[in-house]
Amino acid sequence: MTELLEHGTADLLHGGWYTTEELADLIGVDPSTLRRWRTARPMQGPPVVKMSGAVARYSSHDVENWLRNHRITPGEPSR
Repeated sequence: MTELLEHGTADLLHGGWYTTEELADLIGVDPSTLRRWRTARPMQGPPVVKMSGAVARYSSHDVENWLRNHRITPGEPSR
């Protein structure tokens, strides 16, 4: 269990989770955009956990990290 905590995996169990519709509303895109991103090859958008064929959830930790990694700050060199 300590190893899980050290690698941040336990955060997935204690953080919040978003449905496709909730996350779409939060980041201002249509839910179909998130569906398209997660079925694209290679996958786009934030990491997703497929609970079943029709049920997907997004970890608040993953979403925050994804947004942070895609943030563009004016005046900084492009990645």
